[in-house]
Amino acid sequence: MKTNEKERVAIVTGGSRGIGRAIAERLAADGQSVVIAYANNDAEADKTVRFIEENGGKASAIKTDISDETAVSTLFKMTEKIYGGVDVVVNSAGIIRLDTVANFDLNTLDQIIRTNIRGTFVVNQQAARLVRSGGAIINLSTSVKKLALPTYAAYSASKGAVDAISLVLAKELRGRDITVNAVAPGPTATELFFEGKDDETIERMAKMNPIERLGKPEDIAEVISSLAGPARWINGQTIYVNGGMI
Repeated sequence: MKTNEKERVAIVTGGSRGIGRAIAERLAADGQSVVIAYANNDAEADKTVRFIEENGGKASAIKTDISDETAVSTLFKMTEKIYGGVDVVVNSAGIIRLDTVANFDLNTLDQIIRTNIRGTFVVNQQAARLVRSGGAIINLSTSVKKLALPTYAAYSASKGAVDAISLVLAKELRGRDITVNAVAPGPTATELFFEGKDDETIERMAKMNPIERLGKPEDIAEVISSLAGPARWINGQTIYVNGGMI
């Protein structure tokens, strides 16, 4: 059954901080009930839920390892139990580790693969089974894939897989009236982005786009909001949200 816009229910993985939090807050402001799936930080998840509720929205937080199929199945079942179904799934959870190909630690590579590739696959698998007609599945990719920046090989490769999963799933859901897209942010002003970067590097990356500023989490959330609601004719795409950087 296709649901009314005001009754839509969204799951946002990685929704307690950074871009994921901005997405959760925006979807709640749009009138969607939001379930925030998070890995570890109870305090930040609770803070996000409180913010949404204090602003008139509905939200819950569920601790979830997105690479664990049992945990993700539980996430979807609990969402259905609390809110009656699932209409929108935004997979923004992911990890980034940087080093050259020659020096990259293979155990760290395995962690990236498990979270960014397996995690995306597992979340999308449950979404493909349970998202209601009229719904949307949105995966967070990255613009850095096209820049070929040194030290980004492992992260870029994992996000290339995210694009592939998204575009194939869009075709597999033919006839279901469910859109599937990937959104690829450029450099965005989050705690994760600033970590380990000096001022010169931040300034240089901010000026890589013609608007000459870093993205804000709200810039990404604006695009997600459209894909999660009214933008029903955008499907099977990777959308670059980076101020014209590439």
